[in-house]
Amino acid sequence: MNFPENLKYSKDHEWIRVEGETAFVGITEFAQSELGEIVYVDVTTEGETIAKDKEFGSVEAVKTVSELLMPVSGEILEVNAELEEKPELINEDPYGKGWIIKIAVSDASELDQLLSAADYKNLIGK
Repeated sequence: MNFPENLKYSKDHEWIRVEGETAFVGITEFAQSELGEIVYVDVTTEGETIAKDKEFGSVEAVKTVSELLMPVSGEILEVNAELEEKPELINEDPYGKGWIIKIAVSDASELDQLLSAADYKNLIGK
């Protein structure tokens, strides 16, 4: 299982990659493997500012639906349009083409509360 060192992780299995003033958010390889085949991504919060730990959307797998929670507070700038036609990108490439949203981080200090790759591995027992 892959745990990229350049990402920060939430206890709710989201990851965040900061690139300058914006950040990409998705779910971890562990989360997608637990969910199984992802068939639908529902994010209707584009343009909204969502607080840390609040729901910004959901992913639907064959047997379950899982909430997506913000790892840090921020404005949702963009939803990955490719996921509309190919939600399975989250299963195939969770840290690359399977990103879910792009955000403008509201409070950079919240990043310090997230987990490192090593801490996240410990959380899930890997």
